Amino acid sequence: MTTAVWPAATREPLVAGFDLVMLDLDGVVYVGPDAVPGAADAIARVRTAGVPVAYVTNNASRTALEVAKHLTELGMPGVSEVDVVTAAQAVARLVAEAVPAGATVLVVGGRGLHEPLAGHGLRCVDAFDDQVAAVVQGYHPDVGWRDLAEASYAVQAGVPWFASNLDLTVPTPRGIAPGNGALVQVVRAATGAEPVVAGKPERALFDETTGRLGSERPLMVGDRPDTDIDGAIGRDIASLLVLTGVATLRDAAALPSGHRPTFVAPDLGGLHAPHPPVTVEAGSARCGRAEATLDRGTVVLTAGETGTVEAVRAVLGLAWSTADRTGRAPALDGTLDG
Repeated sequence: MTTAVWPAATREPLVAGFDLVMLDLDGVVYVGPDAVPGAADAIARVRTAGVPVAYVTNNASRTALEVAKHLTELGMPGVSEVDVVTAAQAVARLVAEAVPAGATVLVVGGRGLHEPLAGHGLRCVDAFDDQVAAVVQGYHPDVGWRDLAEASYAVQAGVPWFASNLDLTVPTPRGIAPGNGALVQVVRAATGAEPVVAGKPERALFDETTGRLGSERPLMVGDRPDTDIDGAIGRDIASLLVLTGVATLRDAAALPSGHRPTFVAPDLGGLHAPHPPVTVEAGSARCGRAEATLDRGTVVLTAGETGTVEAVRAVLGLAWSTADRTGRAPALDGTLDG
């Protein structure tokens, strides 16, 4: 019996079905200090097709203008400040909606967080007193013990607590370092409280982006299933997982039902490719010219070229259907994923 196992498919270029492409940054547009190969060209083609692009980031340390300048330096086409949506902007809106106009807020973070809060007319301070109406926490490399202590004093006093995001780590040129989520854990440990969070996978950052652009059919493109993809699923937004950052094809194959992206592609070139239907029959899956088979519990690509959308879809279609049937994700052949 032949069954279709991938619910989303298109024979037209993927981007044609959407009115906004929302791009995560690190792992999608760039990796560390370098642009992802082909990213600038793929983004330029999206713009040529008349589809707006938004750069969406959980990082609250930089202003939108600083992010736009960095993207321009990396060769991304036509980037302006308004194209960048940060978790700091999203959390600033949440705070402004929760406290009186002109209220005093205790800020644990840098200029990337201060500017959007001030833009909503809020008064930013760095020490707790009885005038503080909210605590707002975002990543910045200069955040220290005294900042976290002031936040803890305020939260213990019952002041509402907001966080830009809960990413535990942040990439640096020297390696992986503690992110805002790790700093939030310090205040959580001291107070037992939980913050209101704006960044992915929570919905505030998605709402900030789609509201600003007036989008009704957005596509979220990311490399992290736990933030980009789960966030899109929670907001009922279509998603494209690209394999240029955190997630590998093996990681994608292991995703359980309910946490799988709408589409998967090797890189941003997948925005301009068709994503044909996938069918599974008797231990094999076919997508266009690609075919994957199950050989003694391991998924092997037996037709088609590795690194193409069709091959990725055939492999994942077989892996996911096998996992759903047996309760266990199969292994992938070593040539498919390192």
